[in-house]
Amino acid sequence: MEIRAYSDLYIESAQNIIGHMFDFAINENGMDADMFASVFSLSVYARELERGNPTFAAGKTGPEIMRLVIEESGLSMKIKPDVMYIDRSPEYWAGWSLAYFQWYTNQTYHHILKAVPFSKIVKMYPAYHEMDIMKFVEAMKEFLAAYYPHTALKRYRELLGFSQRELSEKSGVPIRQIQLFEQRERDINKTQAITLLMLSKALGCPMERLMD
Repeated sequence: MEIRAYSDLYIESAQNIIGHMFDFAINENGMDADMFASVFSLSVYARELERGNPTFAAGKTGPEIMRLVIEESGLSMKIKPDVMYIDRSPEYWAGWSLAYFQWYTNQTYHHILKAVPFSKIVKMYPAYHEMDIMKFVEAMKEFLAAYYPHTALKRYRELLGFSQRELSEKSGVPIRQIQLFEQRERDINKTQAITLLMLSKALGCPMERLMD
């Protein structure tokens, strides 16, 4: 079972908007790439984009969202007028690709950018911008796996102080299955929905947050 963050009806629009947002913030307004990415990832607007809220994923422009993010953050800066984009910068591509990865893996922007800073994604441009987007997805998965050596299931379980046996008893999922998920010997992304539901209820988190 693989769950995307939101309907694929909005992914192309969201990619374009987020690409323009980063391009506008960095190239037009001179913001530090990683600083803006951090501010964005912690904003309420990142949360709305993560779930594909049409108001933001289709109804706003990148510069409009950049302004909202800066306003929410309390940063004081003069923002330049919107510009029309013809060329696609590496920063645009990095935002465009990041949006796809977030949608495909259903992880938060904060979780992703903590492991892979935006500046590092920009540096992937020469090697990856002409490749199929799934090559980028696989590379990003490897970066995240290296940064987060434990599975999401183990992180949530340990955060609540449950042993594997306690989680098994609370969820009804066999302890051996939990062990295989945590050891990445069984892919939790491809397990039955009912198994994810049982685990998520026991851990008090959304199903999709247990997926790697």
